Amino acid sequence: MTKHSKRYREAETKVDRARRYEPTEALALLKNLPAPKFDESVDVVVKLGIDPRKSDQLVRGAVSLPKGLGKSVKVVVFAEGDKADAAKEAGADEVGSAELAERIAGGWMDFDIVIASPDMMKHVGKLGKVLGPQGKMPSPKSGTVTPDVANAVQEFKAGKVEFRTDAGGNVHAPLGKRSFPVEDLEANLRAFLGHLEGMRPGAVKGTFMRKVSVSTTMGPGAWIAWEA
Repeated sequence: MTKHSKRYREAETKVDRARRYEPTEALALLKNLPAPKFDESVDVVVKLGIDPRKSDQLVRGAVSLPKGLGKSVKVVVFAEGDKADAAKEAGADEVGSAELAERIAGGWMDFDIVIASPDMMKHVGKLGKVLGPQGKMPSPKSGTVTPDVANAVQEFKAGKVEFRTDAGGNVHAPLGKRSFPVEDLEANLRAFLGHLEGMRPGAVKGTFMRKVSVSTTMGPGAWIAWEA
């Protein structure tokens, strides 16, 4: 059983777990809970009505959040020639091909996003066992395998987030920092949930988005009443 801090337990008394809050109210509540000494992230978790054992029901993608994430995102790019130059100009933290793949295979993982030009998948494909478990394997569905690597770098640097269903059928995503105004967090929340709703797999029957919860890094979650 997890032993929570005094601050967490105090915060928990202020959240009604039997209630579904309106988004604005839930986010304002999170901002007013007892805070740690750092600027926490605010995250959303959505319980989907899917069978995560069936590949045709899995959800994976990426969405640009209108208010950004309030943090620096480290992006590495697999590209050569003009595309490599364009990626560097767009702000990529590391750019390379075979030598970059060797470095990652050797244990270097100091980055958040991997973007690859399609012709570089011959190198990236060998990193599945390393990048896959970290959720960092590039994919066309999430916009991280693309001929326009420079544009992808700009989007992810500006606040585009990747997401994918986990083994329990949940989707997690960051919404920004606790220091953000409530309206900025809500704009990001609505952008994320609206995008996710449009990704409902055809094989899914019944309610697609069953439960939505928002929380800070070190705090309890609050359920949200979500209507598209």
